[in-house]
Amino acid sequence: MINFTLNGKATSIDANASMPLLWVLRDELQMTGTKYGCGMGLCGACTVHMDGQPIRACSMPISAVAGKAITTIEGLDPDANHPVQKAWMEHKVPQCGYCQSGQIMSAAALLENNQNPSDEEIDNFMQGNICRCGTYPRIKAAIKTAAKFVEVK
Repeated sequence: MINFTLNGKATSIDANASMPLLWVLRDELQMTGTKYGCGMGLCGACTVHMDGQPIRACSMPISAVAGKAITTIEGLDPDANHPVQKAWMEHKVPQCGYCQSGQIMSAAALLENNQNPSDEEIDNFMQGNICRCGTYPRIKAAIKTAAKFVEVK
């Protein structure tokens, strides 16, 4: 049995220790907001937070999250009122939308520690998140808008 916190709630799962967190979230816990993209941790579609830091759920074995706090897109703000989610809507960021949960989770992690990132800092932090539709200018604009409303811890 692997015990961890998922979106603020104690969670226990009986799963193969090497099963990727992504599949536990999607198939076992029905948290389908986290997407499968490449399966190798390269595209960022599966980004979630582990103890506040962005990780790739497709390449993280469930055994590695024992005792940790995992936040998915569903747990960022259940009402989509997180500043990043609101800015995403304001700037109409999604085109196809497939990568957006991973993009939002990465952007939220960036702003958690840097309330006023430069263009270069945004580019560097977000470079592991691929958007096949090329909405990068809208993503950057949304991050800058959200930065005005995110409180640094």
